[in-house]
This record gives sequence, structure tokens and C-alpha cells, in this order.
Amino acid sequence: MGLTSAMYTGLTGLNANQLRIDTIGNNVANVNTTAFKGSRANFENQFSLTLSGGSGPSETSGGTNPSQIGLGTMLGSIQKSFLAGSIETTGLPTDMAIEGAGFFIVRTPTGEQAYTRDGSFKLASDQVLVSANGYQVQGYGVDQDFNIVPGVLGDLVIPLGTLSTARATTEAQFDGNLDASGSIATQGTILTSQVFQEGASGGPAATGATLLTNVYDTGSNAPLFAENDVITLSTVRKGANGGRQLPEAHFTVAATSTLSDFAAFLNDRLGINADPAAGGTPGVTIGTVAPDEGKIIIQGNAGTENALTIDMADIQSTNASFNAPFEFTETQEANGESVFTTFIAYDSLGNPVTVDLTTTLVEKNNLGTTWRFYAESAQDSDSSPSLGLTGTVSFNNDGQLTGITNDTLEIDRVGSGALTPLQIQLDFSGVTSLAAPYAANPSTLVMSTQDGYGMGTLSNFAVGTDGMIVGTFTNGLTRSLGQIALATFANAEGLVSDLNNLYRIGPNSGNPMISTPGTLGAGTIASSSLELSNVDLTREFIGLIGASTGFSASGRVISTSNDLLNELMSIAR
Repeated sequence: MGLTSAMYTGLTGLNANQLRIDTIGNNVANVNTTAFKGSRANFENQFSLTLSGGSGPSETSGGTNPSQIGLGTMLGSIQKSFLAGSIETTGLPTDMAIEGAGFFIVRTPTGEQAYTRDGSFKLASDQVLVSANGYQVQGYGVDQDFNIVPGVLGDLVIPLGTLSTARATTEAQFDGNLDASGSIATQGTILTSQVFQEGASGGPAATGATLLTNVYDTGSNAPLFAENDVITLSTVRKGANGGRQLPEAHFTVAATSTLSDFAAFLNDRLGINADPAAGGTPGVTIGTVAPDEGKIIIQGNAGTENALTIDMADIQSTNASFNAPFEFTETQEANGESVFTTFIAYDSLGNPVTVDLTTTLVEKNNLGTTWRFYAESAQDSDSSPSLGLTGTVSFNNDGQLTGITNDTLEIDRVGSGALTPLQIQLDFSGVTSLAAPYAANPSTLVMSTQDGYGMGTLSNFAVGTDGMIVGTFTNGLTRSLGQIALATFANAEGLVSDLNNLYRIGPNSGNPMISTPGTLGAGTIASSSLELSNVDLTREFIGLIGASTGFSASGRVISTSNDLLNELMSIAR
């Protein structure tokens, strides 16, 4: 019986070491498998044959130890090591690795959840992020405003090349210096036309109520305008030294059009701001008192950059007899330190909106300086480009900003399809008011930044350490597209390995705790990277040597037992 037991004991050694060799072979075979976790075989002894149970010590003798003969070994467990593997950068934005604990969550074709450390993902034809075998990666999506919707797992969609977005401007920031040594603006341009009369030669001076079809030039026998004539403002200019050309505008003469109607048209198209706080009486009127009776009087806003220039050829009519019906004479020029700048904003549809900003010095006192700004936009959908009331910017004795009024512009976008009005807050915190060192270019003002964008298409994306998928649009805008979710387990070694680098919940793994990377014990995400296998080849080869030695030694026990049995049989013969 002893020799037979020895043979079976050797057999257990063969079986056990064979299992260890199988485990090592699987580890070595997967040394290049992405995020593979190696295993080890743990052994324990089998039952022992007890020859003597031993005895305790007495007054006359010491105790005896038990006498036992082991009956071999057996497999105790196959233990998987979840130590992290090395991280390899790949440069592919869809590749991800987990630094720390946790598993990516994927949805199988049957709708079940599975878990993996393999982050070799890709985009499917429907732009859903999927694993290498096509299982949808799970995470948190975004609402229509690109805000993450927590708590609801779903497929992650990254619509490269198809998702377009725009952003309305809400704030514009300015830099520059407003010359505190400049002169105060006290007056604007005054232009007066020739005298118009109502009716043919000898008629009374025209008034605002005079029909355009009944307006005559002094000494003419025909009216200057006929019904359906088109009056075009083509090259009217605004600003210092000839300034900038205003957008072309057209007025069609109707049978009921009056001289006041045309004056209102001029007032709107010239962008004259009639804010009472600006002082003076800016606007376009029809003179009623000599020597201006019957004249069109244009009075602009104060400041050299609000100066108006209208030459005879700047206003044309389709009436062939009077194709240049207006002749304006400057009777007062605009004065005062001022600066003009223009910037591009965007409405909610991404349409560019040009905004002109003129800033004029209006006051100096013991507290500092005050500047008044006028805003205009040709894309304002109402009749006038002037954007409501003027505003003021105040600076202290050190030239630093102390206050601002009416700092929010409202641009009407009626009929554009965009949200209306477009509201833009002006930020002058980067502007100073000091004496300029160069008289040739005293005041400077420029928009440094604004937060709006025109239409852009999603062109690229990246994944942050917190799993946030951030898309980059062609207009420079960045938006959140989703967030990767991770699952952690109380006992990750209790997970059941499946095909395709997947794990499933096991009886001893516990339920998954789902969170975002970096929270509740979950690791962080390394983007454009993959986790390598954690198999150590050196250790595996050493284990292979030990397993093969144990296998050979167990075989030697069996062969020795066989030799002894043969010797015993020969004695019997």
C-alpha cells in the first residue's frame, strides 16, 4: 500500500505542475495582448495519512509530535493579478488606458454590460465609440447645450465632420488708451443744403410736410423728384479726415413721401444718435427760420470721429433731369478728441455682425476724465444703425477705469432667424485714459477678445484625465461631447473572464460601482494610449523552470515506486 500511495502522490504532482505549466503558457501567449492580466496557479496539500496523533507532555516525559504522511498536492486556486500594466502612447484619439482601478463599460449585442481594461476603441460608421469587437462604449451624454447629463449611461457619439455649432457674442473686451490730454468735444458737424421751395418758381419755402414730388430747386420749373424715383446714398463718409464710407442706402419716392420722410431716412442712415444725454440737438431737420428756411439741416454728434462729409456726388437720383439733387455746405465742423474702432460679433446662428464704436472725450474735472461712446451696426435690422442710447466710461486721476454706463448693446436681428436682440456687454477694464506720448496717434482703442463664434464643424476631439470627451470645431470653439464612465468592484479578482478581453460579473466580484474617472476610487484616463499586458516574462520563465522540474521530480517518484514494486514481485517469484 505504501508504494501504491507513493505512485498516486507522484501523480498529483504531475497534475499540479501540468496546471501550472498551462497557466504559464497562457500568460506567455498573451504577453502582447492589450491590458491582459496574468494569472498564477496556487497549490495546497491534499489529505495526510496520520500514523500517530502525537501526545502531550507529562511529568516524566516530553510529548510526541503527530506522524503523518502526505498524500500529494492539489490546485488551490488560479489567481488573477490586476496589477497595472505599462502605458504605451499610440497617438490615436480613440485609444484610452486606465491609470488606476476600474474597467471600461461596454454594451454587448444582447444588451448586457461587460467590462474591459482594453481601451483600443474606434468610431463606427454611425459615429458611435465602440470596442475592437464592435461593442458600444458606455458613458454620459450631453444635452443640447453640451452639458453633461450625469447618471444616465448610454452610447457615446462623436459626430466628426457632421456636427456644426455657433455661439452668439455676449461680451467684447477692449484694450487701449484714451488720450487724456485731448480737447473736449463740444460740437458736431452741421451741413445745410440749398433752399428748397414748394411748387414752381416763386412758391413758399419747403417745409417738412412738402411732398417730394412738389419740391423744387430755387429757379427751377420742374420738381426735383417724381414718383418711383430712387435716391441713393452711395459715398457718404463719416469720421475725421474723410473718415470711412457708410453703407449704400436707397430711398424710393412714393406719392405720399414728404421732405420730413427723407430727413428721417437721412438721420437713420447717417447713424446720428439723438440721445439727450449726449447734448446738443443732433439730427436731420427742415429749417423753418431764416436764413435756413426751406433747407435740410444735418447736425451730427460731437467728436471728430463723428464728423460727416457729404459731397454733391454722394447722393444720386434716378431722375435724369436732377441726378445730383442735393448740395450740402458745411457750416460747422466737428471737434474734440475721439477714436473709432470696429469689431466683428456673431449672432446665435453664427452670422457675423459688424459693430462700429466711436468714443469721444466729453469732460475733464478734478476726479478724472469722462468719455462718451456711440455704437452703430449696419446689420441692425431696424431703420437706423445707431444702437440705442450712448454710454459713458469714466477714469480717475491715475487714468484707471472707475465706472461705465449703458455698457450693454442691443442689436436687433428681426427677420434673420437668429435670437433677437443680440446683447453684447462691453468690457473696458483693459482701457486706460492717460496723456498719449505721440500727438500723431493720440487715442487707441481695439477689441482684444470676444466670446462669440461663427459656424464651425467638429473636426477633432480629445479625452481628458477625467474622461471628458472635448470636441474642437473649425471655428476654434470647444465643447463637451460626453464623458467616459468606469466601473469598480469590491473584488475585481472575482470577475469571470470572457472572450475578447472582457469580464463579466462573478458570484464573488460584487456589483459594479459606476462613476466618472478620478472619483469614488476609480482611476484616471490616459488618452491616446493603451495599457500593455502585465505579464513579466522573466518571472514566467523562472516559473516554467520550477514547474518542469517539479513535473520531472514527480515522474521520478512514480518510476522509483515502480522499480520497487518490480523488485518486490521478483522476491515473490
